[in-house]
Amino acid sequence: MENAQQFSFPRLNEPAPAFSVRTTHGERSLEDYRGKWLILFSHPADFTPVCTTEFIGFANAAPKFAEMNCELLGLSIDSLFSHLAWTRNIKEKFGVDIPFPIIEDIKMDVARAYGMVHPGAADTQAVRATFFIDPNGVMRAMVYYPMSNGRSIDEFVRLLQALQTSDTHGVATPENWCPGKEVIVSPPKTAEAADKRATEGYNTVDWYFSTKSL
Repeated sequence: MENAQQFSFPRLNEPAPAFSVRTTHGERSLEDYRGKWLILFSHPADFTPVCTTEFIGFANAAPKFAEMNCELLGLSIDSLFSHLAWTRNIKEKFGVDIPFPIIEDIKMDVARAYGMVHPGAADTQAVRATFFIDPNGVMRAMVYYPMSNGRSIDEFVRLLQALQTSDTHGVATPENWCPGKEVIVSPPKTAEAADKRATEGYNTVDWYFSTKSL
């Protein structure tokens, strides 16, 4: 039972695991982000090159996320003092301010609750996990990268845009969708609705595949 808890994973479309933590910006809890989107992301360790490039990428994209009502929150299994020293180093060496808080998770409480620790990769480091939590505290997307490869921050911007578009308009988005492209209309659920689909004004390829512009 202890191991099952240690390596548990959150589930999509269910409430994200609650937390109350110490960060580089003071105390934070999941409830503090109620009413906003939150991207919670873990990294293996401070003062590592791949993680440094990711933090610079997140920092550069922070204004774009803010425009979409989204906050950023980092995490690693390092001390608060290590986080502070690292962010100061990034400012000194790369000229980039890190505007978002970083969780101190030495006891791995958040890492375990969110399934950030994968024994096949490392027992005491978090993999590159990224979680999209909506304004109601519900887990909406999860993305995992290996320790050896950095994440695409542009893809996270795109994914958040897609999630928000689906919520606002009740549609789905196709592969590599970006704002301005057509969206997918939900397929009809009855034979009668399928017969009518071609007459409803969408760009319909077949009864199950229709798109429209927003």
